[in-house]
Amino acid sequence: MTYETTTGREGTDGPGRARGRRTTPPQRTVLISGASVAGPALAYWLGRYGFRSTVIEVAPALRGGGFAVDFRGAAQLTVLKRMGVLADITSHSTGGGTPLTFIDGQGRPIAALPAEFAGGEVEILRSDLSRILHRHSLSPLDPSHTLGNPPEYLFGDSVSSLTQTTDGVQVTFERGASRTFDLVIGADGLHSTVRRLAFGSETDFVRHLGYYVAAWDLPEGAGDLGARPVGYGEPGRLATVGRTHRRTEEPGYTGESFCVFASEEELLHDRRDLRPQKQAIARAYAGAGWRTPELIDTLGAVGDLYFDSISRVDVPHWSTGRIALLGDAAYGATVGGMGTGAAIIGAYVLAGELALAEGDHRTAFARYEHALRPYVTRCQEGGRGAGEFLAPVTQEAMDARNAALNTPAAVAAMLQQGHDISAAITPEDYPSLVAAAATAPANGGSPIRTG
Repeated sequence: MTYETTTGREGTDGPGRARGRRTTPPQRTVLISGASVAGPALAYWLGRYGFRSTVIEVAPALRGGGFAVDFRGAAQLTVLKRMGVLADITSHSTGGGTPLTFIDGQGRPIAALPAEFAGGEVEILRSDLSRILHRHSLSPLDPSHTLGNPPEYLFGDSVSSLTQTTDGVQVTFERGASRTFDLVIGADGLHSTVRRLAFGSETDFVRHLGYYVAAWDLPEGAGDLGARPVGYGEPGRLATVGRTHRRTEEPGYTGESFCVFASEEELLHDRRDLRPQKQAIARAYAGAGWRTPELIDTLGAVGDLYFDSISRVDVPHWSTGRIALLGDAAYGATVGGMGTGAAIIGAYVLAGELALAEGDHRTAFARYEHALRPYVTRCQEGGRGAGEFLAPVTQEAMDARNAALNTPAAVAAMLQQGHDISAAITPEDYPSLVAAAATAPANGGSPIRTG
């Protein structure tokens, strides 16, 4: 089998992983559920290595939304560079995170959250990132190389059942005709359909961490509400408003809101029905000070809303037979868990291991999990305290948080902790290893090294 690689890439990071010369393309078919971040990233790498991917997405098109995600640390940036998208992402950068000023009820500053907390080395709107990854998965890496198998994208449909056989996975869809694939990958987020169908109920794997998060674009009638990036907090609830510089030219854009509030009760809601979600948010902020009533009133004119629990996903084993999980579906943490960066690295590792194992899913899935689990577990720890940090449930805890943010040494320590987590993995150079495997004799291998 001939695998494509880019000339001039780095050499192998350690002992070789070659399995022996390959002469026959595997032509394995892979269904990927989810077209946000992890799905298109995986589709790109699998196409490059000769697999045939189909990406299915319940939304009718690539999702919009103006909220930002970030990448930080050498590992995440290295994978983006090897994928050939770092320059494109950088050119669409928001310019870095936005500093947030915590204010009191009269609008007076009491503490500041540095831009580095949110922005990482590169920050980009999630909608821009999704579009870049989708386009890149369908296009050659550079003019001198062509992808072996660009993926097929199916929008407006979802998986309804999965039946494993000795030869593949029989998949039925809500709308399309049934098909059979060699492998199925769930890259469909915190509320993964693939995980529910193949692994069990969401309640078995998703742990509510006592907080909810809501985010929406301010409607045109919001006036100057989002004119400056500020956050007003009371025990157990935080409401922030601001504007993303990159979006200022969008017609009708006046800013966005990001809210976090405590709730030990799990607020069951239909994720496709905005009315009960808006009602839950309004109840959580009833009686709040500053301009919070004005902010909550904007919900009436909002047609798109992000609302979910701050939760952590823990799946004991990321694969079962020919089905595996990727990104938030396997190891998500809603806020503060470096989920986007972890998903990009996960897609890179999973595709690389499948290629090195010549499509042997048992070997590849085991190596993928062994290589990645220590890293993503550390990333998830960052999400555990996100709600408690942003919306402490007592005034004493809020005062302590604010005091820490006003202490340069404490801020430096918090930033260093995030840097250490992001640096806790050194990715193998899979493109070079896979290319070498086409010609080199089998000589064993070494897992990704984690720190």
